[in-house]
Amino acid sequence: MSSEKVYKAKSSSSPLGRSGGANILDKIVADKRKEVELKNLIFPSSQYEHSVLFNRETFSLAQALKDSETGIISEFKRRSPSKESINQNANVGQVAMGYEKAGVCGMSVLTDIKYFGGSLEDLIIARASAQLPLLRKEFIISEYQIIEAKAYGADVILLIAAVLTREEIKKFSELAKSLGLDVLLEVHNEDELHKSIMPSIDMLGVNNRNLKTFEVSLETSKSLSSQIPDDFVKVSESGISSIEAIKELKTYGYKGFLIGENFMKTDTPGESAFQFIKDLKEIK
Repeated sequence: MSSEKVYKAKSSSSPLGRSGGANILDKIVADKRKEVELKNLIFPSSQYEHSVLFNRETFSLAQALKDSETGIISEFKRRSPSKESINQNANVGQVAMGYEKAGVCGMSVLTDIKYFGGSLEDLIIARASAQLPLLRKEFIISEYQIIEAKAYGADVILLIAAVLTREEIKKFSELAKSLGLDVLLEVHNEDELHKSIMPSIDMLGVNNRNLKTFEVSLETSKSLSSQIPDDFVKVSESGISSIEAIKELKTYGYKGFLIGENFMKTDTPGESAFQFIKDLKEIK
């Protein structure tokens, strides 16, 4: 399998936070292009096919969400561009085991180093620590990163519509499916949603963060819900911190709820997730 050239993403606004202004997403993607290009020079993607994990049977996050009563996707995140520190001292292996014990449907692992303090090592340690569907949360702009994700034990990749063309979404999602990976496609508005609907997508995630004001509102998930075909598992992302919010979003057809900071800002993310899910099951 030949390695791919890095694709230039087009975007003028950020879904990530106030740090760095409206061009933070552009900066992240520009850095990501350089990072992938350098990696490709010294470690071609074809080498990843020899990884012990490359041919493992993956876990389906989409199916786990369909079968779940709660739909919680937890996250491992040390920091973000908008918050210098969320939980810098967290041990990814311990957190993964705690999340699995809590009964989450899957775990999102940030692998960006510069802006989120994550790494591919976090992904592989999480893989060794828990039998959960693992989402590689990354700014994917090249097929190289998808092959890399499979080699490091991911079950799911994230594609962000704001930084990809429809052609790239199609190419990347079809490659992921050929490798047995689920695909979560993230959108922020109606235009991004319409360019993203295609058979090679498993889950459509709505990010509740406004790209212009950086404010978070669940109204984004509510307003877009009716435009997402039932063929796709609906996932709501950002700003979900209460059981009430999840109960309300369920009435709009959402099956998945990505919760990161709410658990990670505590000393024991796994225990926080356990209590949250316990309370969620008890409230009818």
